[in-house]
Amino acid sequence: MLRQYELVERVLAYDPDADEAMLNRAYVYTVQKHGTQKRASGDPYFSHPVEVAGLMTELKLDQDTIITALLHDTVEDTLATVEEIERLFGPDVARLVDGVTKLSKIETMSESERAAENLRKFLLAMSEDLRVLLVKLADRMHNMRTLHYIKSEDKRRRIARETMDIYAPLAERVGMYEYMREMQLLAFEQLEPEAYATITGRLAAIRSEEGAQVDAIALEIKKALAQAGMRVEVSGREKHPYSIWRKMAERHVSFEQITDIMAFRVLTDSEDDCYKALGILHRAWQMIPGRFKDYVSTPKMNGYRSLHTALIYSNAMRVEVQIKTHEMHERNEYGLAAHWSYKQGGVQPDAQVGWLRDLVEILDSSHDAEELLENTKMAIYQDRIFAFTPKGSLFQLPKGATPIDFAFAVHTNLGAQAVGAKINGRHVPLRTPLGNGDVVEIIKSRNSEPQLSWLGFVVTGKARAAIRRFVRQKERAEVAAIGRKLYEEIVERLPTKIGKKALNDALKRLKLAGEEDFMFAIGSAKLDDRQVMEALVPGSAANLPQEDWPSQKRAIAVRGLTPGMAFKLADCCHPVPGDRIVGLRRPAKGVEVHAIDCMKLADGIDADWIDLSWDARTDGAIGRLRAELYNRPGTLAEMAGIFAKNHANVVNLEMTQRENPFHTYEVDLEVRDLAHLTRIISALRASEAVAQAERI
Repeated sequence: MLRQYELVERVLAYDPDADEAMLNRAYVYTVQKHGTQKRASGDPYFSHPVEVAGLMTELKLDQDTIITALLHDTVEDTLATVEEIERLFGPDVARLVDGVTKLSKIETMSESERAAENLRKFLLAMSEDLRVLLVKLADRMHNMRTLHYIKSEDKRRRIARETMDIYAPLAERVGMYEYMREMQLLAFEQLEPEAYATITGRLAAIRSEEGAQVDAIALEIKKALAQAGMRVEVSGREKHPYSIWRKMAERHVSFEQITDIMAFRVLTDSEDDCYKALGILHRAWQMIPGRFKDYVSTPKMNGYRSLHTALIYSNAMRVEVQIKTHEMHERNEYGLAAHWSYKQGGVQPDAQVGWLRDLVEILDSSHDAEELLENTKMAIYQDRIFAFTPKGSLFQLPKGATPIDFAFAVHTNLGAQAVGAKINGRHVPLRTPLGNGDVVEIIKSRNSEPQLSWLGFVVTGKARAAIRRFVRQKERAEVAAIGRKLYEEIVERLPTKIGKKALNDALKRLKLAGEEDFMFAIGSAKLDDRQVMEALVPGSAANLPQEDWPSQKRAIAVRGLTPGMAFKLADCCHPVPGDRIVGLRRPAKGVEVHAIDCMKLADGIDADWIDLSWDARTDGAIGRLRAELYNRPGTLAEMAGIFAKNHANVVNLEMTQRENPFHTYEVDLEVRDLAHLTRIISALRASEAVAQAERI
């Protein structure tokens, strides 16, 4: 553990103008506040914030960040308050400490909810000042280094999983690769102990048997470059154990089948020398196609810059080579922390960190704890591709991203209005995965809106959060629309006319914020008819016998509502416009629409029934029919021709039985109404290719 004078001397070594007295006061404050508290290792608790502060000095961070590191656990684990810290150390330190501090233990929350709320607060604070992230990463790094002292295996695995899912990717996203690699290694040891032991054992064996080979290859690379008149530094190492394990898992190969376990780093004096060295190495040894990446001309989103290539050395040995300048290497290892030194003259949020703005947008859009954690993990994982707009703007996206993900990355409104896409000038479906270097053009329409089906293929947290938010808003609006129609029916049954005052009084009695909430509660069956009547006119339904309960006077039209939002067309009977329909309403489940003769209606006997109608201008629906075709060439084509002639689009076609001389198919068709479906069935029955056709 660093002693007080050692910590202060470290800061003064790179920042002679630092307030020595305040640094000493912060050190003493954390020692006093944590007092006799102990860590799982048995060490005094204050050793942890002191070590975290030591990590911050290695990054040469400013005085406020060092003090924040010293105090980061005082508010959470001692009687210290943010107000007291502000009084003693100033508003900037207080704000940073509050950002790093976890929420207090909230007993009513589940584990995932607590994790989500902690993450929510942390990300919001980080968006205002990235020093919060730097302290948090150092805090997690030291906790991981001492994780083995915790006796509970479940707790160790939980912390390791959180580190692997959240903090290691965050470190990668801000370019702090040293932190990322060490966190991944320590988490890997806890999560996959057998794999960790096997891989590290194999690497140790390679090191002892072939240790000289790494140095020999590094020397050969340096000689090849020196002969061309270049002065470079070359170093070699085995691949990171977690990186090897992930490659084994992704490629489904054994350790022996991994051919590029060794990696080499070439450091040059200038950017031009990087490309010169690349050309020399490609002439000296055969390069492996598809493995060259130029992050110098096109840096990663976190600012990482380097040339990556893979070469075939002697005896078909594959090695990876990274070529970068000394400055690039320094910035790559510590990322944004390299820009955050005391020399900057005051720390401001980095306006260029677009992914951080995306995280803040995800915070606003996420509905619950699981959704926040899911979307955040999707937003910070590191496997990326590059895609361009037609004007040349560059966007980084996760592997597997689609045009919809790209559209939301460009702008939320563009994603919401997307109706089509072109990739490299060619029209493609919206679910098409993007490739590295694709030029993506989004076709939009002001009348378009996000589709629920998009959630089945989008991969970015930003797109998923925006689509879910829109779906929730639209679903709420449509449920409220049903509720308003039911409300109008209920009002007509009241013994007296009511006005705006009666409605406002009802909202107060029901403790609802506004009229929209009232209509939503009616539409979602959270309030039944009796409760609504009693709230509007107290006593109006109290003495009314259940058997004399008045029924609806007119059916409620579903025109303008979207299937899958406020109501769902039942899969058992597939009602279409023209069918007599009723709705089954259950709390928080929306309305399920059935044809009046559906055999499964009896299952909803405990539900609230609503009389529904289609309205003359209702859009079409999907009808289902069964057709038995003669087993001879061309019959399926003839059936498809009948569908086309009658302007019906096939949504789904399934062969359900194959028994000579017949094949039986079930077909889902987009039809306008019952008359349209009936004409199609009649045309099928008239065809010589069809033995039998009926609606199901």
